[in-house]
Amino acid sequence: MTYAIVLVTVVGVLCGVAIFKTIGVRNRADFLVAGRSLPWPVLVFTLLSSWIGAGSLFAGGENAYKNGFAALWQPAGGWLGLIVIAMIAGKVRRFAQFTVPDLLETRYNSAARVLATIAIVISNTVIASYQFKGGGDILHLIFPSLDRNTGMYIIAAFVIVFTAGAGMASIAYLDLAIGSLVTVIVIVAVPILLHDAGGWSHVRASLPATHFEVLGNLSVSQAFGLLIPTMLLLVGNQGMYQKFFSARSEKDARYAVYGWIVGTVVLETLLIGVAVIGSVSFHTDRPREIIPMSARLGLPPLIGAVLLGGIFAKVISTANNYLFSPATNLIHDVYERFIDQHASERRTLFVSRAIVVLLGVFALLQATQFESILNAAIYAYTIYGAAVTPAVMAVFFWKRTTASAAVTSILLGTVATIVWNLAGRDTEQSIYPALAASVLSLVVISLLTAPPGPEKWKPFFEAGASE
Repeated sequence: MTYAIVLVTVVGVLCGVAIFKTIGVRNRADFLVAGRSLPWPVLVFTLLSSWIGAGSLFAGGENAYKNGFAALWQPAGGWLGLIVIAMIAGKVRRFAQFTVPDLLETRYNSAARVLATIAIVISNTVIASYQFKGGGDILHLIFPSLDRNTGMYIIAAFVIVFTAGAGMASIAYLDLAIGSLVTVIVIVAVPILLHDAGGWSHVRASLPATHFEVLGNLSVSQAFGLLIPTMLLLVGNQGMYQKFFSARSEKDARYAVYGWIVGTVVLETLLIGVAVIGSVSFHTDRPREIIPMSARLGLPPLIGAVLLGGIFAKVISTANNYLFSPATNLIHDVYERFIDQHASERRTLFVSRAIVVLLGVFALLQATQFESILNAAIYAYTIYGAAVTPAVMAVFFWKRTTASAAVTSILLGTVATIVWNLAGRDTEQSIYPALAASVLSLVVISLLTAPPGPEKWKPFFEAGASE
């Protein structure tokens, strides 16, 4: 009963925020970037909550159940990516557009915009799809009579309606509450689970020694196959850039990154700890469920209910973010750019919400096609990281990059990832051929073609105001 009450409360808060913020949406800037008004504390938690979703809670849990603390190779990629992000956050806010393809067309051309949009839609709808699946798992744990697939459909419907309502404003302020709540509860949960498992010495004695080694059961190539896609997804992440575009100032964008670094290192390490400790007491044929299972069965009812409710809310939040992000691309980078350049604010909002619904249905269809959230996460991270991130990083770090090189890089990164996975090859290894094709084409073609004029790269290298 406690779990049901907490879940109903969470859903009630979600609905209340959505309704309140929907009333305040007046134009596309309100819908897409929250009117560019977000202060850095709000940005910290919306970045943290959108990054730590089913990928960390289910894919990370699945990895930790199988490989122990070697599962930290995956989130460590994000930590490395944050170092890069800290260098460019102010520049991103200074640019003050709506999407990553905005950056790419300004620096390269319209073909780069369109191809990046395709890669982002594919990647982000896959990520949204396994949020639906993870949310269905949580509903099943709380209400055993509700099967996982039915729960998945319920979550998908809720997320689609929620996201189509208020856009970025509802997402950001909801994340502030979710991120702070889950961080506090996870910090409390770890010592309780450790005590109930018999202490650290008993945990070490109960699990294979490889669970506490740097590589564990992973080979070096598998470890980097987890690290590199995660790093590349983060540094080129459409949702992250969109949040920086939403910042109140460049200073707010920079401060948000510092808070994000601290929050993600602490929270992701603790979540892997929950999964490893929980695997001592609980055994399952669905390893992806070990973190919510540990919350449901291994903690006092109130703490467990709050943690499970927080996990549920984070899944909803992440699904919102990764459904909203490609919808932004399609409305801003395709519809407004190529279909109806003079659309009214009202018409644009209507089309935006219709696109959210269509993408939500597409993500749900994808969710019915896979079982391992870990494999789905690596596939999504790779297609984004190999296709989009190299061209995005070149915007800020290499003046010599040419438009033809960027277009080829995006295309080859996308195609190489899809072909590798359609061939049934090891998902964790797909980053190597995809990234090689993307980066080599970016460098070689840039060197073989005429350099771009200063008007192409100056907006990204000239210093601007700091506020």
